[in-house]
Amino acid sequence: MSRLQLALNVTDIEQATEFYSLLFDTPVAKTKPGYANFEIADPPLKLVLFEGAEGATLNHLGVETETAGEVLAAESRLTDSGMETTGVDDTVCCFAEKTETWVEDPDGAKWEWYVKNADADVMHSEPVEFAESGCCSGDAAEQVKVSSPAAASTSNCCG
Repeated sequence: MSRLQLALNVTDIEQATEFYSLLFDTPVAKTKPGYANFEIADPPLKLVLFEGAEGATLNHLGVETETAGEVLAAESRLTDSGMETTGVDDTVCCFAEKTETWVEDPDGAKWEWYVKNADADVMHSEPVEFAESGCCSGDAAEQVKVSSPAAASTSNCCG
C-alpha cells in the first residue's frame, strides 16, 4: 500500500501528538524525544512530527472524503472529542463546490475535512475578506466573483 507522507514542525510534541491522535482517531505509532509518527489507515497517511522552534508553516491541509456523510461523521467525532470546528458548511473554495468543516491544530495549521461536490469557476465565494488568510491569497483572491447566490456561504475556505 502506498500512502502520502506529511512531515510537520510543531512547537510542542505532546500537545501535537494528542491533537493528531484525536483528529485521525489513531494512536501514535512511534515516539522519541522531539519526534512522533502516525501510521494512519484512513485516509492512508504517514504523519511525522518534529518538535522545534517553529510551528507548522503550511497553507492548509485536507482530508477529501467520498460523501457528505463522511464529513458530517468526522465533524461529529471531532466535536464529541472536544475539538472546536467551524461546523459543516456548503461553500465554494479552491475552484470547487464543497461540503466541509475546518479545525486548527495547536500551532494554527488549518485542516479541512471535505467532499468535492462539483467543479466551480471561481476560487472562492467570498472575495476580499479572505485574501489575507493564506488559503487564497494575492491577485487571485482579489478577482474572485460569486458565481451564483447558491454558491455563497457563511464559511470561508480556510475556516
